Amino acid sequence: MLTRREALATSAGLLLARPAAAADAPAADPTRVLPAGQKPADARLGPPRHVNGYFPFEVPQTLPEWEARRAALREQVKVALGLWPMPEKTPLNPTVHGKIERDGYTIEKVSFASMPGHYVTGSLYRPLPPEGRAVKHPAVLCAHGHWKNGRFEDAGGKVAEASIKAGGETDVERGRYFMQALPATLAKLGFVAFQYDMVGIADSTAIPHREGFKDAQAELRLQSFMGLQTWNSVRALDFVSGLPDVDPQRIGMTGGSGGGTQTFVLGAVDDRLAAIFPAVMVSTAMQGGCVCENASLLRVGTGNVELAALFAPKPLAMSAANDWTKELMTKGFPELQKLYKLYGAEDKVAAKAWLQFGHQYNQLAREFMYAWFSKHLLGKDESPKEPPLTPVVPPTALTVYDDAHPRPKDELPADKLREVMTAASDARMAKLAPTTPETLKAFRDVVKPAMRAMVGEPPPATPYTRPVETGRVYDLAGRLKLIRLTYSFKAAGEEIPILVAREEGNLSGVVVWVHPKGKASLLDGEKFAPLVQALVDKGYTVVAPDVYGIGELSAPPLPVTAPTYNHVYAGYTYGYNRSVLANRVHDILSVIRYHRSIQIRVAGRDGKLAPLHLVGWGEAGPWVVLAKALAGDAVAKTAADLHGFRFEDVSKIDDPMMLPGAVKYGGLAAALALCAPGEVLAHNTAKTGTGRLAKAAYDAAGAKDKLAHSGDKWDDAKVVAWLLK
Repeated sequence: MLTRREALATSAGLLLARPAAAADAPAADPTRVLPAGQKPADARLGPPRHVNGYFPFEVPQTLPEWEARRAALREQVKVALGLWPMPEKTPLNPTVHGKIERDGYTIEKVSFASMPGHYVTGSLYRPLPPEGRAVKHPAVLCAHGHWKNGRFEDAGGKVAEASIKAGGETDVERGRYFMQALPATLAKLGFVAFQYDMVGIADSTAIPHREGFKDAQAELRLQSFMGLQTWNSVRALDFVSGLPDVDPQRIGMTGGSGGGTQTFVLGAVDDRLAAIFPAVMVSTAMQGGCVCENASLLRVGTGNVELAALFAPKPLAMSAANDWTKELMTKGFPELQKLYKLYGAEDKVAAKAWLQFGHQYNQLAREFMYAWFSKHLLGKDESPKEPPLTPVVPPTALTVYDDAHPRPKDELPADKLREVMTAASDARMAKLAPTTPETLKAFRDVVKPAMRAMVGEPPPATPYTRPVETGRVYDLAGRLKLIRLTYSFKAAGEEIPILVAREEGNLSGVVVWVHPKGKASLLDGEKFAPLVQALVDKGYTVVAPDVYGIGELSAPPLPVTAPTYNHVYAGYTYGYNRSVLANRVHDILSVIRYHRSIQIRVAGRDGKLAPLHLVGWGEAGPWVVLAKALAGDAVAKTAADLHGFRFEDVSKIDDPMMLPGAVKYGGLAAALALCAPGEVLAHNTAKTGTGRLAKAAYDAAGAKDKLAHSGDKWDDAKVVAWLLK
């Protein structure tokens, strides 16, 4: 059983593994935790994660654990793609024309508005119904991937002959026009197939592929090329579901390469798909090289195998080839089988690899896909063969636009379309403005999960190791004054250097002290800084971390160019790594959560917990507001210098204050609103735009007296007095 002294020390996050000894020699730099030149054992100080890394999937031990992980990850994916909350679905106003008749099926030309000013184009393949009666068919969405001309692709005679010689194709027509062979075969088998264009490919030319969504404001609003493309997939599913000859309960999706990415991503965000088949894409290796396959936040802490796993327990099959998917059968697929076994659905996941072929969606893989959809959408356990493609439709005959059906006059380029997207998003957020307890709850239900995804909040079950003490400092009377520690979070590969300032005696509370200079700010020469001394004199333990990028946890700048792809785009960085600001907020939350867990175990004599306060000095003020917004009642009081900061003023994607999504979800004002009903002192708020929303939230929470929100400059002494009050 802990003694009172041990309990108080443990509550402060201290170790008493050895008795205090005045003989302990002070370090040359008393604020330094580790030996000179030694860095913390923190994975974030090494090379950043990137698209060509290694992305294993560790399957949870139990189904409830997976379901909790699945729910959180789906939220993260939707936030990353700009689909949280789901945008309003405006009228599609589809145009279907130009029917081409073939043996057993027809092809029609389609365009519809996925949002005002933006059009999805494609080819609709339909089986001919039995004579005299209507039939509800299953359907398949077909995403074409990064073949140069998309659904217009003609691979050429040489490529076709090489494919035939290698055994991947049967004849020249299918080798050249495999993009037509796939939906045509599906139609002959009894499926409605809609093959639609990637943005910037084939008939979709208003926005060039990869362009239009690379600047800082796009990041701050989570407007991305990949998000737009995923929204087009959602609307394509809306279009197909509404066709009179389609059974909306039996819709699948397939695509190769980048089309495979579109397939498993739509499966992750939309519950309506009944079966999917992503070809030559799912792997623990390269995650998708194009801008249209990357978005900030998307793969932070995850990878394509786990993203595909979000479809479980519904039918999922994949193909692999001699490309980045070549190890799928030993890395990725066994884990998916283990997951499906948790559901008792082992027969609903399958994969095959053809390592004699390079990166392609050839006839062997297509026939595997036909069998998969026949089984799970048609109820036929058979292995259909792909028939010859005769006669081929010349690609130019598949174009949607002609003299009778010209391009829409209201079609918008990227900059104008983003204005439409921004206006729609702002209107949606305005409707969530908290004015009553009910609307405050609705506001939290949207903004708090978004902020969790933006920051990468450590999960509640994160295992912490006990702090590692590296040294102590004593005053001349031999009383404990300063303790050097590191907090290790091994599951996340993170280690945070900490200084703890305290004196022997009763514990009044803990103050987590966050400063732009980190833990070094605790001392003024060889003494405590006056404000620290004031807190210590009142019995408070002051805990000062070096958060990411500060002091001993300093880190090199993150790159904004993807290795080997040479596209300057933030999604290649923040799609795999937290931003600098997100890492800092994440570290503050880790420190709070550790201390809160200790407090819960070692309650005070009368059953009350010693309070934990949070203070952010200077430019660190916005960091702690974001942390308090997610920490909830783990923090008693929060004092923050907002430093006159606005996310709208961030203009560079590598700015240390970049936080993808911050502007979309209301910035610092929304973070302050999430702090309600906690006690918050916010200074230096002039021009931050935080007043109205934060006040409304506190009023709605019945806590208007808990927010001291002032445009005045920061007054150090008043802040400490407020904490001690």
